[in-house]
Amino acid sequence: VQLVESGGGLVPAGGSLRLSCAASGLAFSTYAMGWFRQAPGKEREFVAAISWIVDSTYYTDSVKGRFTISRDNAKNTVYLQMNSLKPEDTAIYYCAAGRIAHTDYAPYYNYWGRGTQVTISS
Repeated sequence: VQLVESGGGLVPAGGSLRLSCAASGLAFSTYAMGWFRQAPGKEREFVAAISWIVDSTYYTDSVKGRFTISRDNAKNTVYLQMNSLKPEDTAIYYCAAGRIAHTDYAPYYNYWGRGTQVTISS
């Protein structure tokens, strides 16, 4: 199984980024997908999740209304559209795959990518 994130970068506050996570080696349409992030000196935290039912999503409060998670099962890809970015969104963003829907509990995710760096300048 391989999860590969892309789309990170450096943007000013208020800007937007779209992260992608391409999955291979698993039955993608049967997995819940999640995005987590880890800022320097902080623990990894949950950002968003989407179940195998494509319109069922779940967000941490700090990103509600700004971030949107979506998936394309035909492309084995999950996305995270991030708008109105803030300096506190700066982190390495990881995607993960698991069998438990709507969970923010990292150990429930079986597979992880290596992450993509997102840096928001003030």
